[in-house]
Amino acid sequence: MRYRARPSRVSGTVRAPPSKSYTHRAIILAALSGGPCDIRRPLLAEDTLASSAGVEALGAEVTRTHDGLRISTDGLHPPNRSIDAKNSGTTLRLLAGVASLLPGTTVLTGDASLRKRPMGPLLDSLSDLDAKARSLSGDGRPPVEIQGVLRGGTTSIDGSVSSQFISSLLIACPLAAASSEIHVRPPFLSEPYVEVTRQMVRSFGGAVEPRGDGFYVRGGQDYRPTDVDVPGDFSAAAFPLVAAAITGGDVTVDGLDPNGPQGDRAIIEILRAFGAKVNVSEHRVRVQGGEVASQVVDVGETPDLFPILAVLATQARGETRFVNGAHLRFKESDRITSTVAMLRSLGADAEATGDGCIVRGPSRLRGAFVDSRGDHRILMAAAVAGLVADDAVDITDPWCFRVSYPTFLDDFRSLGALHAVIA
Repeated sequence: MRYRARPSRVSGTVRAPPSKSYTHRAIILAALSGGPCDIRRPLLAEDTLASSAGVEALGAEVTRTHDGLRISTDGLHPPNRSIDAKNSGTTLRLLAGVASLLPGTTVLTGDASLRKRPMGPLLDSLSDLDAKARSLSGDGRPPVEIQGVLRGGTTSIDGSVSSQFISSLLIACPLAAASSEIHVRPPFLSEPYVEVTRQMVRSFGGAVEPRGDGFYVRGGQDYRPTDVDVPGDFSAAAFPLVAAAITGGDVTVDGLDPNGPQGDRAIIEILRAFGAKVNVSEHRVRVQGGEVASQVVDVGETPDLFPILAVLATQARGETRFVNGAHLRFKESDRITSTVAMLRSLGADAEATGDGCIVRGPSRLRGAFVDSRGDHRILMAAAVAGLVADDAVDITDPWCFRVSYPTFLDDFRSLGALHAVIA
């Protein structure tokens, strides 16, 4: 089977899917609070369902409601089997922090792709804080074994690999017996995701204080049960918004909070910088297409936008350079390599650099067969590129968009895209 995208113009209105980042954190914090907590309009996708199954394995009760999930527990405990985080790096890393709070041993693993992703910096920091954490393969990668109990202390962690390591510590450390100091070694990339974590910790009654080169976390705190309304996801909304920009379309995405802490709300100003017409109201973003021009784009804080922005760059006049994205190599795929390979297969002029890529445009994209490498953002970016190709674009692993944007196919069809999954 393959995902097929054919040349077409998109216009109309869709609702942004719920935020994956908020949903993961709400599930984890609800379980740690004891609940009951109602999570309203969560993202029910493969990644977030891995987090839901993970907290269930640790003893939480998760039930579906008419508008989301209800989570409660009489207390978490190590499971009697390993926890499979599937393809979700966020699940793996946040649950490692949770497991460090529990007396006993928890083993966390994932699929073949996830088992290639780094965990060493987080394992070292958990050990610094008096838990025991190790990679069972000895290479700093999953599967990992976590033994509690995390007691607090001082640790230093590399900020250039994944903000998820820091988020894991900031969620776990308030529940440690002693206070913790977490020093972040620069460069501190994807910092907005840590701000989402701090906001969510506050909403559950916890406190994390920025201090110097990192954070101070007072020990002995408790999380209080809290209901959560999950906002729309800017990283997902970027796909229909860019599609409008490159097809001369007119797309509105509802359900977004332009004033929230999501770093990927930067898509608004990035699209404006490229020359797209962007209108923002209280809960919606509208993009109308037109001629776009090249830019220098810093993806240090917004790595999830890189593949779709690279597609936008193929239609921009001049040379677009993406910088500060070395951490893209540690995603579901090496996203620098996979994005450039995808663009080249479509006939674009693109070359990889150490921390991003260079794209020269505008390019007349051609129909082609694209290997998504099992990466949901590569598949969706290639599908958007197919809207302006001269023939059909076929993409492998056609359903992997379900990891983060389960309604991607339906939404694009509703906007007029000639998209389909075919045998």
